[in-house]
Amino acid sequence: MQFIKTLFWVILAVILVVFAVNNWSPTSVLIWEDIRIDTKLPVLVIGAFLLGFVPLWLIHRASRWRLNRRIKTLEAAARPAPAPSATTSTTTKPSSAPTPQTKPAAAPLDLGKEQISEPTPAVSPITGDDKAAST
Repeated sequence: MQFIKTLFWVILAVILVVFAVNNWSPTSVLIWEDIRIDTKLPVLVIGAFLLGFVPLWLIHRASRWRLNRRIKTLEAAARPAPAPSATTSTTTKPSSAPTPQTKPAAAPLDLGKEQISEPTPAVSPITGDDKAAST
C-alpha cells in the first residue's frame, strides 16, 4: 500500500513539473482597481489550489484529532475497572474466615441457530371460533 501511495505522489509531482515547464509565462493579475500583480502562471495556479486546499485540510485534521480523542476516552471508559486490592492492616491479625471470591467475568452468549426461538406475536390472531364467542 505504501508503494501505491508513493507512486501516486511521484506521478502527481511529474505532472505538476510538466505543467509548470510548459506554461512558464508571465501573467498579470488585477486584484483591485490600483493593485496589479505580475507573476508566472504555474505560481498563480498552485497558489490558488493551496489557498483552497490548506484551510479545508486543516479543518479535516482537527476534526480527526478531536474524534480520535473522543474515541480513546470512550474506549477507556468502556474498559472494566481493575478489581480493588485487599489491603490488610498491620495492627490487626488476619482472621481465619474465608475471603470472598470475585466472580469471573461472564462469557458472551454464543447461541446456535437451533437455540434461538422465533418471536411470538404480542396479540394472538382472531380465529373464527373467537369471533363467534365474542359476539
